Amino acid sequence: MSHHYDVIIIGSGGGGAVAAKELGELGIKTIVLDAGPWYGNKKWPYPNSERGAETSCDPDDLDVNLYRSHLTRREQDMNDPVTGKLRWGPADRRRSPWYRNIPDQALLWQVAGIGGTTLHYYGNSPRAYPASINNHWPIRYEELIPYYEKVEAILPVEFAPTTSKEQLFYYGAEKAGFSLIPTLDVTEVGYRPQPNAILPPNERLMDENYSLEEISHMEGCTLSGHCGQGCPYGPSVEKAAKRSTNVSYVPLAMKTGNVTFRPNAFATKVLTEKLPNGEEQAFGVQYRDTWTGETEEVQAKIVIMAAGCVETPRLWLNSDLPFNHWVGRGLTNHYMDAVTGTFDEQQLIKILGTPSVYPFIGHTSGARLDYPGLGMIENLGESPGLSAQMLYGFSQAGYKKFHSEQSTDKKGRLVGTELKEAMNDYRNSLSLLIITGDEVQYNNRVELDLHIKDEHGQVPIVKYTPSKRDEWKRNELVKIGMTMLEQAGAKSIHRSDLPPNLYIHLESTMRMGYVVDSTCEAYQVKRLFIADNSVHFNSIGGVNPTLTTQALTTRTIELMVEKYF
Repeated sequence: MSHHYDVIIIGSGGGGAVAAKELGELGIKTIVLDAGPWYGNKKWPYPNSERGAETSCDPDDLDVNLYRSHLTRREQDMNDPVTGKLRWGPADRRRSPWYRNIPDQALLWQVAGIGGTTLHYYGNSPRAYPASINNHWPIRYEELIPYYEKVEAILPVEFAPTTSKEQLFYYGAEKAGFSLIPTLDVTEVGYRPQPNAILPPNERLMDENYSLEEISHMEGCTLSGHCGQGCPYGPSVEKAAKRSTNVSYVPLAMKTGNVTFRPNAFATKVLTEKLPNGEEQAFGVQYRDTWTGETEEVQAKIVIMAAGCVETPRLWLNSDLPFNHWVGRGLTNHYMDAVTGTFDEQQLIKILGTPSVYPFIGHTSGARLDYPGLGMIENLGESPGLSAQMLYGFSQAGYKKFHSEQSTDKKGRLVGTELKEAMNDYRNSLSLLIITGDEVQYNNRVELDLHIKDEHGQVPIVKYTPSKRDEWKRNELVKIGMTMLEQAGAKSIHRSDLPPNLYIHLESTMRMGYVVDSTCEAYQVKRLFIADNSVHFNSIGGVNPTLTTQALTTRTIELMVEKYF
């Protein structure tokens, strides 16, 4: 393969693919390295069992039928963190996942592959709370608005449609005293439809003249749920309903003719050189072919790290880049919890006109309650296996406990008969995900484990402990969520009491103003930029971080090109 590029991007997830598309449209030759497989590309027809080709740059390589065969509705096949297709590990599923040193009762839910962790995200794409940007970040919220608008138009981002679980969510929010706020720039408390990067529902969805199989080959959301397992439905890869970067920004980048994608390539070192003035400058990347084990190098004028909040600081540290005591520090994680209400059929018929909630129908998360200063609450309609695991099987409270002697409300893990009973009521349940706007703390961090090394260098240790204020915020949001369920008429409520080490919304390990400047260029290494959640100055108020990373990356590329091209 050619080693002559203008820009190297490490990672093709929420930020990396956006950077590639923006650069390609400006005529800048770019290569994107990603550690994982490529699903839905004809050059890798069997991505989990055969090596396939090295690179792809032609959008004609994308095949929706192949993509449909790769992304199944089998929960274990897709989601198992050890053997599933959507895991942090090599494409070859016969091999172990890549190791991270994290405490017990932890789940670091990230994905390697073209599309990165957006392969399993819900598509939730709200903007940051303005108050979390202004007076904190080195830039103003208003500076991000045109970039938000550009990304929202490209994906596109739409307000989620209302299915039964959203209707029940809104009913409970109104009964609890909250009002509708149909806006993208949230400055007050209220509920609203979730802004999602999912195409609007197919207009023929309720037409009896078309089968569900026929509709799944048309453009538009089928409301079939399972958003976390990817979405292979649509007439082509680039028209798949859920707008993960592998179906949105990656095809757009390929169409420019200036971007090459290289899957199965794990970056192990950023290459730098000393300038005459003593400054350090990036000029290339060393990477390892995850199938053959061979190490190669590629050089360019600019290097962009977009490997995520764990791997970007790990790569910096393993590359022996200049010491900065904030590298890997300040990890935020939106300290999460979940509460689930179970409803009688008669109550549901009264509110919804149907005897069940059917939480698996529609967007996995289609409604939200915004609470600037605390965080947010969003409904959660996961598939049965993931619901059983996350809602009832993953808790820091131990086994089931009642909130009081008179209470029917429970918290903690359920097993045996109680778990069966809870899942028997799955269709009549509404689950709320509690997401906290947690604080930046220096001791929450990603660092190298000096005692454990894999084929890519020293492995990362991830450490996170919420502050007392974070605990208070989460508890306040839990109370609000339980009130919403009570007001909606839930006959019983279960609190998961999730451990703090559920790593889904990681941010802030390479913070703007500490590790990178306001253009996201590293202070200590020229021509080295970062385009992932790690540059966020804080947890943006508790809001889902992907859209902010995509807007910020769009801005970064614009400023980078002005400076260096």
